[in-house]
Amino acid sequence: MKKVFVSFDYENDKQYKYLLEAWDANDKFEFKFYDLTPNEIRSEDIGRIKAGLTAKIKQATHTLVIVGKEANRLHLSSEEIGFRNWINFEVRQSINEGNKIAIIKLSSNCALPEELSGEHYWYITGFSEKNVAKVLEAE
Repeated sequence: MKKVFVSFDYENDKQYKYLLEAWDANDKFEFKFYDLTPNEIRSEDIGRIKAGLTAKIKQATHTLVIVGKEANRLHLSSEEIGFRNWINFEVRQSINEGNKIAIIKLSSNCALPEELSGEHYWYITGFSEKNVAKVLEAE
């Protein structure tokens, strides 16, 4: 079973993360994964949040990036994070750790996170069980 860290915009796209969990829990779906995404980290300490996310990313073999409309929105703490937002931080950490990057764009007009620019990653547009499974299988 793949060890997957899911990178997503918590404020706008958390319902897709919840759907992944529901598919995994439902025996009627073929989709199964070992979810290494942390629960919401209840801290205002950016360093603590970065450490928690990095620890989970290091345990994962794959990072599934769910790209919605706000994937490149500037976070209020972007300077402290060191990246435009948490998705870009997670993507860069995942690349640095050698995780396989799997990308689902929620619609065709959603721009990939800045940290993926200049890189050649395959992605699928449209969130469905079939598409998520396909993008996680792609080499």
